[in-house]
Amino acid sequence: MKILVIEDNPDILANMVDYLDEQGYLTDPAQDGISGLHFAVTRPYDLIILDLMLPGIDGLTLCKRLRNDAHIQTPIIMVTARDTLTDKLLGFESGADDYLVKPFSLVELEARIKAILKRGKNNNNSLLSVADLSFNPQTFEVQRNQQPIKLNPIALKLLEALMRASPHVLKREQLEDEIWGDNPCDSDALKTHIHHLRQAIDKPFKYPLLHTIRKIGYRLAENS
Repeated sequence: MKILVIEDNPDILANMVDYLDEQGYLTDPAQDGISGLHFAVTRPYDLIILDLMLPGIDGLTLCKRLRNDAHIQTPIIMVTARDTLTDKLLGFESGADDYLVKPFSLVELEARIKAILKRGKNNNNSLLSVADLSFNPQTFEVQRNQQPIKLNPIALKLLEALMRASPHVLKREQLEDEIWGDNPCDSDALKTHIHHLRQAIDKPFKYPLLHTIRKIGYRLAENS
């Protein structure tokens, strides 16, 4: 699970990142709102921890921009010293999923992370769709323009990862880790599987959905 931690206090940031890394999470730290916004819209995350008092862009504004402008639905836990009911209501109205008042226990933070991720996992079986392409994670049925598409197991894994990240780019390393984990294959293996996936979901149709981002990775989206 990958978590973006946006916090301007270097000591608090280091404590959260160190603790979460020890618990097995992958973390990206950001110390200001502009960097946090950039990470959140260019990389896929399972959860975002967001402080309110940030330089550059404050947490409330950042949260609203993620929800309303970037249409990012990644779960967000706000962490802040603001503890009034009004502050909490403003946090939830801006799009936060949870609100944790400083000072807090790192154990409690992890418990809240697990609770949110568990809820998200329960929703992972819902139908995925990008433009006219759909994938049912429960039945493994794939359709585009209402036409059924048959894919092998690796292609199904690639498609699911790309659809969940859409419209963001997934780096090659992320896709290789998604498919092969700690046992990476030959460097050309991913290209081969991407080629087969593209042949199945794009070639028979009017416009492509699977795009190669040169020297970076791949993205699944209606527009290149």
